[in-house]
Amino acid sequence: MGYEPRWILPGKLVEITCRVMQARYLLRPSRDLNEILNGVLAKAARRYPVGVVAYNALSNHIHLLVVPEDAQALAAFMSFFAGNLAKEAGKLHGWKERFWGRRYSHIVVSDEPVAQESRLRYLLTQGCKEGLVRRPEDWPGSSSTEALLTGRAVQGAWFDRSAEYEACRSGKSFSKYDFAEVLDLELTPLPAWAHLTAKQRQQRVRQMVDEITEETRQRREETGCRPLGVRRILRQDPHAAPTKPKRSPKPIVHAAAHSVRQQLRIQFHLFRRAYREASRALRAGDANAEFPPGCHRPPLPFVRGHPPPTAV
Repeated sequence: MGYEPRWILPGKLVEITCRVMQARYLLRPSRDLNEILNGVLAKAARRYPVGVVAYNALSNHIHLLVVPEDAQALAAFMSFFAGNLAKEAGKLHGWKERFWGRRYSHIVVSDEPVAQESRLRYLLTQGCKEGLVRRPEDWPGSSSTEALLTGRAVQGAWFDRSAEYEACRSGKSFSKYDFAEVLDLELTPLPAWAHLTAKQRQQRVRQMVDEITEETRQRREETGCRPLGVRRILRQDPHAAPTKPKRSPKPIVHAAAHSVRQQLRIQFHLFRRAYREASRALRAGDANAEFPPGCHRPPLPFVRGHPPPTAV
């Protein structure tokens, strides 16, 4: 069975999830990985018209909230980000096999302020809801939490590995940052908060963080379980994996009101039908097949005379 076609509403909020192969801790926080991840994300945001609203990288998966210009922009953005992060993190931890478990998951978020705030709050709870840390700010991995609270840009480093390779071939010696570019990632405001001032947005994030901290404290008192803690998180073996990784089906859309959710679901089903009809026409040889807006059109064959590839 093929994948569902990508459905992206231009300029709308999208939630992205990338999961590491076999849920291994290959994204385990460290100073080097945090610096690299921030740099790769900042470089991707500079190259492609995709606004990064928020993100949080746990040890075996990463969540992002983004606002892409269109489906093509998001595809290029994620190809660059996921590909470069996989190479860098794999090299850092000596992992030579496939890095990501499957293609990234994306879910369209409605324009409702409640729905968008709910998804932002979900990203902020990462680390707390798993019983790893007491507060969102305590998570030692790469995340946008501090930037959302303070308004400061996220800073990372982009390493030019091609330049490093050429220097090695030439027998030149160089230090770690000789071919590095320090980049700042300016976060895009949550679309539902675009009318607010920067200070008002920070206050709302602070309120969310305080609520999450209190809920985590209450849950800890009820269960008697202590958080894993930063020291033990940093000592985890990056090649290890949880014994029972969580698996749950993803919804088609995120929406607060039932009527809005149903309307978006209908839009998606109509989109999927139109996409499949256009895909069949393309496979039959119609190079001018009309694909619906919001999709990433399958590529045409590279070799003359070969049938177009099956769209997935």
